[in-house]
Amino acid sequence: MPGLVKEGTIQVGGSDMHYVAFGKGTTPLVIIPGLGDGLRTVKGTGLLMWLIYRKYAREYRVWIFSRKNELEPGFTTREMAREQAEAMDKLNIQSAYIMGVSQGGMISQWLAVDHPQKVSKLVIVVSRSRQNETVQEVVGNWIKMAEQERYGELAIDTMEKAHTEKYLRKWRPFYWLVKRTGKPVSKERFLIQANSCLTHDAYGELDKIKCPTLVIGGGDDKIIGGPESQQEMADAIPHSRLILYPELGHGAYAEAKDFHTQVLDFLR
Repeated sequence: MPGLVKEGTIQVGGSDMHYVAFGKGTTPLVIIPGLGDGLRTVKGTGLLMWLIYRKYAREYRVWIFSRKNELEPGFTTREMAREQAEAMDKLNIQSAYIMGVSQGGMISQWLAVDHPQKVSKLVIVVSRSRQNETVQEVVGNWIKMAEQERYGELAIDTMEKAHTEKYLRKWRPFYWLVKRTGKPVSKERFLIQANSCLTHDAYGELDKIKCPTLVIGGGDDKIIGGPESQQEMADAIPHSRLILYPELGHGAYAEAKDFHTQVLDFLR
């Protein structure tokens, strides 16, 4: 199966952008990952990405994109969406189903607003469309940890805030490994991406999204806030519906047993 996975690099905005592609289908499904991309790009993760998203490989050609390697200071989620559209053009992806997770969901909102011809269906996962105190506090603390190079603490705090106690009990024995692998490839790149989360505000333009949209969230999300985060986003996007997992948090996409089934049913 690893032989079916392609890892590639293209030039976008004057810098390299890494991507992973696999799947037997002809319809493109573009996945935009979250802020974890600021710590490490998808380069070298082809097999892992296939393991996570293999349920989509039978019906779709799956593309998973990182942000470009060298981001300019002050780079915004809207500018990241513009470069995502450029990357799709260069790979001859005229239109695709788009799934954005967390910060990737922020980028996907702008992609659907500014480049509607690129998005035939949209899935926004554990994200939000504008600021609140929870995002400012949590991401603000991650920025401080990164500035002080407390990378192990940053990695553990991310895990603790994203997942339920039941899930964490399985992972805490491996925190020693999480701490060792938590250092970002580029501190500056992570900080730019993290700050872009703190300035993201697409709420006033969500009514421009015309494609069918599925919003998925956790009711106990300690990173972006409670269920109102996803509810207000779904209410503002025409032709959208909301799936909420009340007992789960920011890691709902990893913990909900029917997550991929729900997404596949929507895409079909």
